[in-house]
Amino acid sequence: MSKVEQCVTLGGIFFGDVEKRWDGKPPSAINKVKATGLQTITELGFAGDSQADLSVHGGIDKAIHHYPGDHYASWQSEGQMEAGKEPACFGENLSTHGWTEDMMCIGDIIRLGSATLQISQGRQPCWKLNSHTGNDRMAFLFQKTGRTGWYYRVLESGAASPDDLMEIIDRPCEGWTIEHVTAGRLRRKIAREDAAMLAQMPELAVGWRDAFAKFAAGNRKEDTSARLGGSDTAT
Repeated sequence: MSKVEQCVTLGGIFFGDVEKRWDGKPPSAINKVKATGLQTITELGFAGDSQADLSVHGGIDKAIHHYPGDHYASWQSEGQMEAGKEPACFGENLSTHGWTEDMMCIGDIIRLGSATLQISQGRQPCWKLNSHTGNDRMAFLFQKTGRTGWYYRVLESGAASPDDLMEIIDRPCEGWTIEHVTAGRLRRKIAREDAAMLAQMPELAVGWRDAFAKFAAGNRKEDTSARLGGSDTAT
């Protein structure tokens, strides 16, 4: 696990409204714009943010999405993103420099402003990421590279400003990096004993614990066509 800075400066807070973006496809709130001033954080995330499909986005375990600004240079140098693009091109709510998936762990408890957050899972990229970025391979590349970002649950409501510090105040699951756990979840290649441990990890999001329980039992089949291909009709 790479060495992690205890504190990083927040590079921005971003919100989106539900919009009808693509013909024959469900609406989305992936198009985020920068917010200014003090922002309220509730158990469901930032009060000013929206999610279009609460069956797969948002909720207690996916209240806030954090994407490392560190990755933008890599996407651009690899020719997968136009030069000059800035957060929040991937629909993230928070951006920082200095924290990446190989440094941060499931269960990390973070102080942001007067709120307390906890890392709950990595991101499962979907077809909306492809449509929004204009790159039909982006969801695949997220999975391949492990540059997925992560989600928080809100342990204590509060408020935060775009230039606040983010500070790690506890690490109950040392060694269980977002990089390792997300690779196991998305690629379904993980030792049974690791899957069994993750299935019992209370800090991990419920949906991911259920998936790892199946992996531990030897069932690694999963239909990802809806997530990666999208629905034919709006819901």
